Amino acid sequence: MDKLIVRQKYLKAIKPYIGTQIIKILIGQRRVGKSYILLQTIEEIKSLDATAHILYINKEDLRFDKIKNANDLYEYVQENTNNKVKNYVFIDEIQEIREFEKALRSLLLNSLYDLYCTGSNAQVLSGELATFLSGRFVEIPVYSLSYNEFCEFQNLDNDGESLQKYLKYGGLPYLKHLTLEDEIVFNYLKGVYNTIIYRDLIQRYEIRNTAFLESLVRFLADNTGHLFSAKRISDFLKSQQVNMSVSQIINYLNHLASTFLIQKVRRMDIAGKKIFEIGEKFYFQDLGLRHTINGYKPTDIAKMLENAVFAHLVYCGYDVKIGQVNDLEVDFVCERGGEKCYVQVTYLLQNEKTVDREFGNLLKINDNYPKIVVSMDDFTGNTYEGIKHFHIRNFLTDWK
Repeated sequence: MDKLIVRQKYLKAIKPYIGTQIIKILIGQRRVGKSYILLQTIEEIKSLDATAHILYINKEDLRFDKIKNANDLYEYVQENTNNKVKNYVFIDEIQEIREFEKALRSLLLNSLYDLYCTGSNAQVLSGELATFLSGRFVEIPVYSLSYNEFCEFQNLDNDGESLQKYLKYGGLPYLKHLTLEDEIVFNYLKGVYNTIIYRDLIQRYEIRNTAFLESLVRFLADNTGHLFSAKRISDFLKSQQVNMSVSQIINYLNHLASTFLIQKVRRMDIAGKKIFEIGEKFYFQDLGLRHTINGYKPTDIAKMLENAVFAHLVYCGYDVKIGQVNDLEVDFVCERGGEKCYVQVTYLLQNEKTVDREFGNLLKINDNYPKIVVSMDDFTGNTYEGIKHFHIRNFLTDWK
């Protein structure tokens, strides 16, 4: 086994719950490293408990194919339990087991067990767990590698070339084992994308109109960071001779979001703190996967930067919304632990008009929370009327 590079962010989140009768569930898109973090947790537990008995069930491994439902899972754990010590049970891709929540609920009654799971479907996990295990589980979201992690995994210096690789190839951890060349990387990413689309979407939700699904994903990739509604998508598709009702589009968008391929970001009125019902943006959780859909286009750099900033804010634990001040837009309103910050993203601050727009929108916000502008160029003085400027690389490196 390769030496594990510990993703401290996630281990730190898990450690307070080790040994407790609370189910730890790592949720996130396929191939973002959930299994990797389970292995790190196992090593941590072994260092804390020399007598630990580890049970590891990986539903992507044919050896565990016979575990198809809650009864199978419960019986397997019972048959492999060591009644003299603490049993640490790890279940990878638990959504592949029918009615898994019933087995977890039963196992949770016995203090012999400490339970850890991973899952790649938000709808399945949130619905079943909330119904059967309310208050007895904790969800820990797992994301693609941050820029800092990407540099660590790839053994790269923090420089402009490394940033370009990150924006182009994304942050799936397995890229560590590949040569960072277009054909090699995008062949791998295409396989991951196909798994998400065909296994997690088409098969799970019995989607028949696969052509429409792929058209929708391409539309989202091409309009990353654009404000629109399901009706606007419907109108656009009609112009392309594709008819689909608004309700069907909403269902497809929800299915896509359930796989963590995309994330919906709603709008809010900053002054009134009202959430708008119509109009939202969609971002991809991994830029590399976005580029497998429509190809990597250097002309999309503004979209990439905005998506990268969004992904980093979410990685840092912020709840992110699109802001509106009167008729002006603020790219991101970010809340965490009762605190806020406001973020504007632009490709280049190349002229006075752009500077006035990006900083001016933030100046319209009448509170004292941090306000920053992120771009790909340097800005003289690094502030503008008290609002800080970050180069994108510095933001991805330093903003925590």
